[in-house]
Amino acid sequence: MTKILFHLAFPVTDIASTKAFYVDGLGCLAGRETPNSIILSLYGHQLVAHVVDEPLSDQAGIYPRHFGLVFHSESNWMALLEQVQERRLKFYQKPKVRFTDTPLEHRTFFLTDPSGNVLEFKHYKFESAIFGETEYHQIGDVPTQRQAFENTLALSEA
Repeated sequence: MTKILFHLAFPVTDIASTKAFYVDGLGCLAGRETPNSIILSLYGHQLVAHVVDEPLSDQAGIYPRHFGLVFHSESNWMALLEQVQERRLKFYQKPKVRFTDTPLEHRTFFLTDPSGNVLEFKHYKFESAIFGETEYHQIGDVPTQRQAFENTLALSEA
Protein backbone atom coordinates (compact mmCIF):
# COMPACT_ATOMS: atom_id res chain seq x y z
CA MET A 1 0.00 0.00 0.00
CA THR A 2 1.22 3.48 -0.84
CA LYS A 3 1.92 5.70 2.15
CA ILE A 4 -0.64 8.47 2.52
CA LEU A 5 0.41 11.77 4.06
CA PHE A 6 -1.65 14.26 5.99
CA HIS A 7 -1.47 17.87 4.72
CA LEU A 8 -2.29 20.99 6.72
CA ALA A 9 -2.04 24.61 5.60
CA PHE A 10 -2.07 27.16 8.42
CA PRO A 11 -1.57 30.90 8.92
CA VAL A 12 1.59 32.51 10.32
CA THR A 13 2.79 36.08 10.77
CA ASP A 14 6.32 35.61 9.39
CA ILE A 15 8.53 32.91 7.93
CA ALA A 16 11.71 33.48 9.98
CA SER A 17 10.14 32.86 13.40
CA THR A 18 8.03 30.03 11.98
CA LYS A 19 11.14 28.33 10.59
CA ALA A 20 12.99 28.80 13.90
CA PHE A 21 10.15 27.22 15.89
CA TYR A 22 9.31 24.31 13.60
CA VAL A 23 12.78 23.47 12.21
CA ASP A 24 15.13 24.44 15.04
CA GLY A 25 12.64 23.78 17.85
CA LEU A 26 10.54 20.79 16.81
CA GLY A 27 12.99 19.28 14.35
CA CYS A 28 10.83 19.58 11.24
CA LEU A 29 12.53 19.33 7.87
CA ALA A 30 12.19 22.44 5.71
CA GLY A 31 11.08 22.05 2.12
CA ARG A 32 10.44 24.74 -0.46
CA GLU A 33 10.31 28.28 0.84
CA THR A 34 9.21 31.66 -0.46
CA PRO A 35 8.99 34.99 1.38
CA ASN A 36 5.32 34.17 2.09
CA SER A 37 5.26 30.42 2.70
CA ILE A 38 7.28 27.40 3.76
CA ILE A 39 6.67 23.68 3.45
CA LEU A 40 7.58 21.65 6.53
CA SER A 41 7.77 17.93 7.22
CA LEU A 42 6.43 17.15 10.70
CA TYR A 43 7.24 13.46 11.23
CA GLY A 44 6.64 12.89 7.51
CA HIS A 45 3.41 14.88 7.25
CA GLN A 46 3.21 18.04 5.15
CA LEU A 47 2.60 21.36 6.86
CA VAL A 48 2.44 24.51 4.77
CA ALA A 49 2.73 27.80 6.63
CA HIS A 50 1.32 30.82 4.80
CA VAL A 51 1.94 34.41 5.89
CA VAL A 52 -1.22 36.40 6.54
CA ASP A 53 -1.43 40.18 6.76
CA GLU A 54 -3.54 40.35 9.89
CA PRO A 55 -2.26 38.99 13.20
CA LEU A 56 -4.05 35.86 14.33
CA SER A 57 -6.61 36.37 17.05
CA ASP A 58 -5.80 34.65 20.33
CA GLN A 59 -8.19 31.95 21.43
CA ALA A 60 -9.22 31.64 25.06
CA GLY A 61 -7.83 28.11 25.41
CA ILE A 62 -6.88 25.06 23.39
CA TYR A 63 -10.25 25.01 21.64
CA PRO A 64 -11.61 25.27 19.07
CA ARG A 65 -8.44 25.15 16.97
CA HIS A 66 -5.23 23.20 17.44
CA PHE A 67 -3.30 20.51 15.62
CA GLY A 68 -0.54 18.07 16.46
CA LEU A 69 0.49 14.44 16.66
CA VAL A 70 -0.62 11.26 18.39
CA PHE A 71 2.37 9.05 19.18
CA HIS A 72 2.01 5.27 19.13
CA SER A 73 5.17 4.94 21.22
CA GLU A 74 5.44 6.53 24.65
CA SER A 75 9.23 6.64 24.27
CA ASN A 76 8.89 8.73 21.09
CA TRP A 77 6.50 11.09 22.91
CA MET A 78 9.00 11.37 25.77
CA ALA A 79 11.85 12.04 23.32
CA LEU A 80 9.93 14.96 21.81
CA LEU A 81 9.05 16.27 25.27
CA GLU A 82 12.74 16.19 26.25
CA GLN A 83 13.67 17.96 23.00
CA VAL A 84 11.05 20.65 23.63
CA GLN A 85 12.38 21.17 27.16
CA GLU A 86 16.03 21.26 26.03
CA ARG A 87 15.23 23.82 23.34
CA ARG A 88 13.15 25.82 25.81
CA LEU A 89 10.02 26.00 23.71
CA LYS A 90 7.15 27.66 25.53
CA PHE A 91 4.43 25.38 26.84
CA TYR A 92 0.85 26.52 26.39
CA GLN A 93 -0.12 23.69 28.74
CA LYS A 94 2.57 21.75 30.54
CA PRO A 95 2.70 17.96 30.28
CA LYS A 96 -0.12 16.23 32.10
CA VAL A 97 -2.18 13.05 32.15
CA ARG A 98 -5.84 13.24 31.13
CA PHE A 99 -8.60 10.77 32.01
CA THR A 100 -6.41 8.89 34.49
CA ASP A 101 -7.34 5.28 35.21
CA THR A 102 -9.74 5.04 32.25
CA PRO A 103 -9.31 3.50 28.79
CA LEU A 104 -8.99 7.10 27.52
CA GLU A 105 -5.91 7.87 29.63
CA HIS A 106 -3.25 9.79 27.74
CA ARG A 107 -0.23 12.00 28.29
CA THR A 108 -0.31 15.36 26.56
CA PHE A 109 1.29 18.77 26.28
CA PHE A 110 0.50 21.86 24.25
CA LEU A 111 2.79 24.44 22.65
CA THR A 112 2.16 27.69 20.83
CA ASP A 113 4.16 28.74 17.82
CA PRO A 114 5.30 32.37 17.39
CA SER A 115 2.11 33.18 15.45
CA GLY A 116 -0.18 31.84 18.18
CA ASN A 117 -1.07 28.49 16.60
CA VAL A 118 -1.66 25.85 19.27
CA LEU A 119 -0.10 22.38 18.88
CA GLU A 120 -0.83 19.24 20.90
CA PHE A 121 1.37 16.17 21.26
CA LYS A 122 -0.07 13.11 22.98
CA HIS A 123 0.30 9.41 23.65
CA TYR A 124 -2.62 7.17 24.64
CA LYS A 125 -1.94 4.46 27.21
CA PHE A 126 -4.35 2.23 25.28
CA GLU A 127 -4.17 2.50 21.50
CA SER A 128 -7.87 1.59 21.29
CA ALA A 129 -8.70 5.11 22.54
CA ILE A 130 -7.34 6.80 19.42
CA PHE A 131 -10.48 6.00 17.39
CA GLY A 132 -12.43 3.62 19.58
CA GLU A 133 -13.80 3.35 23.11
CA THR A 134 -17.05 4.83 21.79
CA GLU A 135 -18.95 3.96 24.95
CA TYR A 136 -17.02 6.84 26.57
CA HIS A 137 -18.14 10.33 25.71
CA GLN A 138 -15.29 12.49 26.97
CA ILE A 139 -13.42 14.39 24.30
CA GLY A 140 -10.93 16.96 25.50
CA ASP A 141 -11.34 19.26 28.47
CA VAL A 142 -14.46 21.12 27.35
CA PRO A 143 -17.83 20.02 28.71
CA THR A 144 -20.52 19.49 26.12
CA GLN A 145 -23.14 22.23 25.85
CA ARG A 146 -25.58 19.91 27.61
CA GLN A 147 -23.10 19.26 30.46
CA ALA A 148 -22.45 22.99 30.78
CA PHE A 149 -26.20 23.67 30.89
CA GLU A 150 -26.74 20.94 33.51
CA ASN A 151 -23.86 22.31 35.59
CA THR A 152 -25.38 25.80 35.41
CA LEU A 153 -28.77 24.45 36.51
CA ALA A 154 -27.20 22.53 39.40
CA LEU A 155 -25.39 25.67 40.59
CA SER A 156 -28.53 27.81 40.37
CA GLU A 157 -30.50 25.24 42.39
CA ALA A 158 -27.86 25.00 45.12
